[in-house]
Parts: sequence; structure tokens; C-alpha cells
Amino acid sequence: MPGIWIYSEDSAVVRQLLTAGLELKQVMQQPVNVITLNPEAAPGFANAGADRVYVLAGTNPWPESYAAAITGILEQEQASVFLAGATMRGKDLAAQVAAGLNTGLVTDALSLQYLDGAIETTRLLYGGLAVCTETAALPALVTIPPRTFAEAAAQAGQGEIRTIEVENTDDRVTVSNVCPILRQGADIAAAGRVVCVGRGLARQEDLTMAEQLAAAAGAEIGCTRGIAEDYHWLPSDRYIGISGQKIKPELYIGMGISGQVQHVVGIRDAKIIVAIDTNEKAPIFEAADYGIVGDMYEVVPLLTAALQKK
Repeated sequence: MPGIWIYSEDSAVVRQLLTAGLELKQVMQQPVNVITLNPEAAPGFANAGADRVYVLAGTNPWPESYAAAITGILEQEQASVFLAGATMRGKDLAAQVAAGLNTGLVTDALSLQYLDGAIETTRLLYGGLAVCTETAALPALVTIPPRTFAEAAAQAGQGEIRTIEVENTDDRVTVSNVCPILRQGADIAAAGRVVCVGRGLARQEDLTMAEQLAAAAGAEIGCTRGIAEDYHWLPSDRYIGISGQKIKPELYIGMGISGQVQHVVGIRDAKIIVAIDTNEKAPIFEAADYGIVGDMYEVVPLLTAALQKK
């Protein structure tokens, strides 16, 4: 039966994709189905609007190995749309599924809609300098980055949960060892407020000034690529930009950041952008909701003191 299908190995991303799937459901009048490898998360998906949740039960621990099984389900059910989370593993699996179905794949879509019997998507090109609009014929396969949509809320009623035994997973590649990434502090991609430092910071010791502002604002510290990869003043997981973290906080405060497009791509979804820089013609002010032209070594302590009084 044709329908809208959703998959991600990350349960939070599945709930975000459900928001997009439910919007398509209203227009396409087709059911929304979730494929998951996590049986514990299945009831939550069923409560968040999924008409059916398919739990794949297999012995292989690696999500990528289930691509053939997912391809078989989509082919058998004559899926109209397949939405996958654009995580590193999700992109891998989606590419395999697209090849198995012999159909196209739109990657990193920021929006999508059903229009004239096809799925129209938008995504960024050239480091964020352009927006590309693409139309994918059905069956349409689309990957969507995490946090593009808000998580779907619980709804009245509950969808059906089915378990499918999977025996023939892809065992050609095995993983002998996994080394977790050690993060310092919270994940800035999920932070509600972020204070970001750029090359305008003269010395590593001056990070204390940014840390004091972040503490007063209840924020996490982020940085530009130069601070993380050239100066090594902050770990790489704090770098915000097109090849680093893409954030979506309620508040972003930039300190001494010129605002090149590679950085702005990473902050463009922030609800409020505040920029502090001495150059009144800096590109960051074009993206900012509030701009302060001045020496951050004078402005930031005053801003910190004002926040501390609150």
C-alpha cells in the first residue's frame, strides 16, 4: 500500500521526521509508517502520529546492514516517499536504498512539499550562497538533517506496531572497534543559547571573557573554524559552520566574528542573532537581528554585568 515511510537510527530524528511526514500526509492522504531498529522507542512513534511502526529484529548491531531489508519493505509496500535522517549512517543507508530501488535521492533537504504529483525540495548549495529547488518523482527518497523540524507531539490514539524478523543482513563489512568521541561540555548543536568567539579574540586567555558572558546568559561556548582548527583554543566539536556544527538556538551571540558565509550557514536558523564587531561593514551584521559596532573588550564586560544583574 503506498505511503510515507520514515527511518533513522536516532529516535529523536525520527520524531522530527514525523513532523514532516504528517504534513505530507495531510496533502497526499497516505499513511505515515516508521521503520526502526529500536523496539523500546516504537510506542513513542506510534503515539506521535505514525499509523504503523515496523520494528526490524535482527542480530547485526550495525544499522547500515539493514539497507537491503528496508529496500525490500519499501518495494513490497510500493512506498511513495522515504524520509531518512541525514546523519552519517542515515546517508549511507539512504544511498544504498536508492540504489536498490533504482531511483533518485535528494540529500540534506531543508524543506519539502507535495506538488503536482511529485516531491519538491529545497537545499543549500555552494556553501550556503544559493538555494537549490529540486523535484523528485515518486517514489521520492529524501534525507533531512537533524533539527530541521521540531519533534512531533503526542496525539490521540496509537498506531499499530509490527515486528519483522530480519535474517539476511549485510555482513560483508564488520566493525572491530568503536572509539566514542569525547566531548567537552554539552552538545552545542542542541544548546538553547550559544556564545561564539572568532578571530577577533586576541589571546587564548581572553576566552575567560566569553565564558563569563556565557555563564551570565546560560549559554554554551562555540567558535569559528580558525579558533578550533588553526589556533586549537577550543575542541573541534565547538566549531560552527558549514563543515562543523549547525545550530538552531534561541539566542546566538557572536564576538569578533566577521561573518563569512561558511560560518553564517551554521547559525542561520538561530531565532535571535546578536553580533559584536568593530567593523560596521562586517557581513555578520547582514545576518544579525541586533548588531553592536564596538570593541568587544569593552562591550562584552558591560553586557555580562548587565546580564548578571538580571
